[in-house]
Amino acid sequence: MDTPIRASPTVVAAYRSLFVNRLAYTLQSPRPHPGSGRHYYFRPRMKGTDGDLSLTNQTIRQHLEGEVTIGLYAINPATQRSKWVAIDADYDDAMEDLLKLQHFLLQDEVEAALEMSRRGGHLWIFMGTPALARECRIYVHDLATRLGVPVKRGALAEGIEIFPKHDELAPQEFGNAIRGPLGIHRGAHRRYWFYGADYDLEKQIAFLMRLRKVTADQLLHFIAGKSMPPKLDRKPVVSIPFVNRSAHEFRILDHVGKVRKMGRNVVTRCPSCAEAGHDRGGDNLAISIQDPRKYICWAGCTKEMIRRAVGCPIAARS
Repeated sequence: MDTPIRASPTVVAAYRSLFVNRLAYTLQSPRPHPGSGRHYYFRPRMKGTDGDLSLTNQTIRQHLEGEVTIGLYAINPATQRSKWVAIDADYDDAMEDLLKLQHFLLQDEVEAALEMSRRGGHLWIFMGTPALARECRIYVHDLATRLGVPVKRGALAEGIEIFPKHDELAPQEFGNAIRGPLGIHRGAHRRYWFYGADYDLEKQIAFLMRLRKVTADQLLHFIAGKSMPPKLDRKPVVSIPFVNRSAHEFRILDHVGKVRKMGRNVVTRCPSCAEAGHDRGGDNLAISIQDPRKYICWAGCTKEMIRRAVGCPIAARS
């Protein structure tokens, strides 16, 4: 773990101005899931209620000082705009593609910041004023296509992911969160810095603040006459495919209540957590949209615990 760092109010305010576009956020679990070993993200709730906590300067400070790790949402659904675009790449030769994108962005006088990550990197583009998510996505997707950089979608296993991932969101939707920069990844036990400045929190923030931001006029010029490919131009619909290999196959969707979309999953109340009086927010259980036979409790309940809670225990093998 890094040497303890202190974040001044000035640094916190600058971080907020750069990265925070809405007050909803996620937290990375401090403990790994007992089954997968992964540190999942969840939306924190106000104690004793079903309401989400709002991101505060204190939480940002805790993130920068390594006490917690937050995830940030790109789109503010009240405006359908984002302060930034983050390009996430975590495959073989990912850094080569990110450096290629960074170089050609600079030809457009766009100064993108390259951040290290656990398996590759993140490339951040900052807007002078929040820009429509759709326009941000058109620009980056068009550039990646022209450079031959793969964009991850559908069956394509490898490629960059563009945040924001949606053109627009309904008022109660969140989209996909990305780990907030300059915090400590709970699984890797380390802080990932931006290239271009000393590994010092104040110098990193000063570096980011100095970067040239994309203006509204620039963005409109970049995307003039361009659009997203038809396959990527639709607002995702929450539909759960019916999977039934056997009439006796257990289907978790038959045993849970209302679900809502979160990224590639739908989430709902975990029956095992509910049995213990937990999960008042009703989003601990994640069920894969692509294959609803796959489900996991972000609070750590095992499949055996969940199956027992719904009255369908897993039969012991002889």
